[in-house]
Amino acid sequence: MSDTNKNNQSKTNESRRSFIKAGALAAAGFMIVPRHVLGGSGFIAPSDKLQVAGIGAGGKGSSDINAFFESGKADIAFLCDVDDRRAAGSVKKFPKAKYYKDYREMLDKEHKNIDAVSVSTPDHNHAIQALAAMQLGKHVYVQKPLTHDVWEARVLTDAAKKYKVVTQMGNQGASNDGPRQAREWYEAGIIGDVHTVYCWTDRPVWPSGIQWPTQKAEIPKELNWDLWLGTAPQKDYVDKLVPFNWRGWWDYGTGALGDMGCHLLELPFSVLGLSYVQDVQASVGTVYVDEFKRGYFPESCPPSSHATLTFPKGSRTNGPVTLHWMDGGIQPERPEELEPNEIYGDGGNGILLIGTKGKILADTYGKNARLLPTSKTATVNVPKKYERVTGQEGGHYAQWVESCLAGYGKKPVSSPFEIAGPLTEALLMANLAIRGADLRINNQYPGRNIKLVWDNNAMKVTNFDEVNQFVKRNYRSGWDVKYTI
Repeated sequence: MSDTNKNNQSKTNESRRSFIKAGALAAAGFMIVPRHVLGGSGFIAPSDKLQVAGIGAGGKGSSDINAFFESGKADIAFLCDVDDRRAAGSVKKFPKAKYYKDYREMLDKEHKNIDAVSVSTPDHNHAIQALAAMQLGKHVYVQKPLTHDVWEARVLTDAAKKYKVVTQMGNQGASNDGPRQAREWYEAGIIGDVHTVYCWTDRPVWPSGIQWPTQKAEIPKELNWDLWLGTAPQKDYVDKLVPFNWRGWWDYGTGALGDMGCHLLELPFSVLGLSYVQDVQASVGTVYVDEFKRGYFPESCPPSSHATLTFPKGSRTNGPVTLHWMDGGIQPERPEELEPNEIYGDGGNGILLIGTKGKILADTYGKNARLLPTSKTATVNVPKKYERVTGQEGGHYAQWVESCLAGYGKKPVSSPFEIAGPLTEALLMANLAIRGADLRINNQYPGRNIKLVWDNNAMKVTNFDEVNQFVKRNYRSGWDVKYTI
């Protein structure tokens, strides 16, 4: 190799991370060495790999970073977790990854060595952590739901465009064949115009509709409780909150909707082109603690709920669309086209699109999309319009890695924030109605039996101001999410 070529190769290596950050893969004067020369067909040179930092290294965080690594195109360069117990497996598997407890310290010290950040933490810290990474020009993968609050979802949607980074939400069913097949059927006119959608789940599978524990517990020595709290109000540590049951408490989680909504609403969103809601209403399961004595546990998500969202006419519908969300084991009436012994959805969760000429039924993650009656599925053939993702839901991770390596705007992803943001907003709007229905004021429940009217531009409910406190919550001092839309 000539001296000129050696210098050019050195410049390529030194500039790798800045290219990823800027979303560019090539520039004049840089020499790209073919991969087969470096190490055989399919070989990925170390300098070509995405350097990933994982915020949240246990539980779902562990499976996320493992999936990035298994793509063969990413190195897990840094790990961050507030709980050493949860992070232990990832620390052992990736011994070369530098470990931090505070994501702020990690980003401050290591941002020059990071290309992309994965956020797999409790819902209440998603926005502040993802935004910090995006403001440093880092591509981001954020677990579902994208955010805890409606305002935060709008922030991350806007920030993705502003900072020109590759984004993906962790609703991996968006990469399945089911939503693409359903859209092809719909656009071919097989079921006519869809006007009604049902999505349901058997979640919650954690305690809900309960009182906040009155007895504080000793903080485990491996857990930094202050960092775990992050944006949430200061409270004493209690048992059985970490690592999972936080989902049932409004300060940290977003209930059954936050856990499963992004997996179930994705298919109707992608098929029908839904975006922002115009109104929402809800009813909730009530817990009684004695005869005719209603329990009041405003800190806890209810054990069951039914929310109804109205979406205005869009480019793919002839009129408004009504979407029903049901959780806690509540299901809509079985379609008459289903045989008596056919499973409705997948037994615990399901998606049903009702059109003027037919219906589509699907399972969790948009799997097993089928026409009703199901015998019709095998007889209807429409042209394949939408490219499938290799590996389907398993390929959701590699898809993001490859898009990050290609650079902003170069390769599509299944759930970019431009789609994931409005999807998250919709389910969080349903949570507004659920919280409003459970809100007691002067021993009354004025949020029940009414419809909340939403001003999308002002981002506020216009006819029940008490619920607007949940559109953007107050953050703990020092943990503000600072952004102007």
